[in-house]
Amino acid sequence: MFTPGQIKFSIFFVVVFIGIMIYVYRKDIQLHKTYYKGSIWVLMGFIAFIAVLFVLKTTLKS
Repeated sequence: MFTPGQIKFSIFFVVVFIGIMIYVYRKDIQLHKTYYKGSIWVLMGFIAFIAVLFVLKTTLKS
């Protein structure tokens, strides 16, 4: 399905992309701590909302 060159390129691309993302995140970590200080609560609320929707769907289905 894929040629060996395409597979090598995709692996190279993923490794380089992840490396650049780690480098950029480490470079901006102080800004993240300053500007995104309560964002974990937003994430937790979103996950809880999705969990409630899933529970409602499964309970109302039967």
